[in-house]
Amino acid sequence: MTVVKDESGREGADDKGDMPGGGDTYVPSQRRLDRERHKRARARRATAIAAVSTLVTAVVLYVVVVSAPGWERTKETFFDGHYAREAFPKVLEGLWLNIRLLLICGVLVLVLGMLIAVARTLRGPVFFPLRVLAAAYTDFFRGLPLIINLMIVVFGVPALRLQGVTVDPVWLGGTALTLTYSAYVAEVFRAGIESIHPSQRAAARSLGLTNRQALRHVVLPQAVRRQVPPLLNDLVSLQKDTGLVSIGGAIDAVRASDIIAQRALNYTPYIVAGLVFVALTIPMTRFTDWVTARMDRQRAQGGTT
Repeated sequence: MTVVKDESGREGADDKGDMPGGGDTYVPSQRRLDRERHKRARARRATAIAAVSTLVTAVVLYVVVVSAPGWERTKETFFDGHYAREAFPKVLEGLWLNIRLLLICGVLVLVLGMLIAVARTLRGPVFFPLRVLAAAYTDFFRGLPLIINLMIVVFGVPALRLQGVTVDPVWLGGTALTLTYSAYVAEVFRAGIESIHPSQRAAARSLGLTNRQALRHVVLPQAVRRQVPPLLNDLVSLQKDTGLVSIGGAIDAVRASDIIAQRALNYTPYIVAGLVFVALTIPMTRFTDWVTARMDRQRAQGGTT
């Protein structure tokens, strides 16, 4: 085992250690041990400071809210335990509709958004009308407020009295959500497609692939991989906006809380519904952050393009 001296004259094993085949075990030097001990001490100190500052902030906020002149009335109106217990099972029952809308609309949004993005990136004069229609679609539905789109679809379609067209507010609300979010997701996909260097497509063509094959096997996989974080963010927003289908009368979590609140003249059910949506959204948000950080580390290491 190699013994070296650091600048302070203390002896210790070389940081590189001996080869495993030599029979000696690795022993870190004293300098390395001191450095790691210092890092652990700094980490413990930072954790303690963060915990204390968080506790102080929470106490200050609690004191400010509780000492407000209207706190007692606010507590009765928004934080009544009786109405919270009454609303919770109804809100959970309505939440199942929101989850189903998220799953179905999420798949439709991804598929339709991809088709629109591909249509906007098609080359050649023959595809000009298709590119114009795709651009008009994204411009219109990105500019139209979602709440207005919902009202037009949910209340306007039944007024047309079309044969064979559903008047179910759940399906109509899901259609409006799909139309709006497809425009946003299409722009995300288009940004990913256009971020791929032209040399990738040229290399695929030089190998004998057609334009369609190059797009499918070379361009789209890279584009989708790059755009995973923004796509997940759009799905998080869609998850929250599924509550807007309640404007058409669909009994989801928001509508269930509204029924109890209107009957009891108490707003606690709204707080319950809000907390349920937050609890549903946080795991997906944290998952998005984890995916983003993982992809950033991979790009830094040269793992992805």
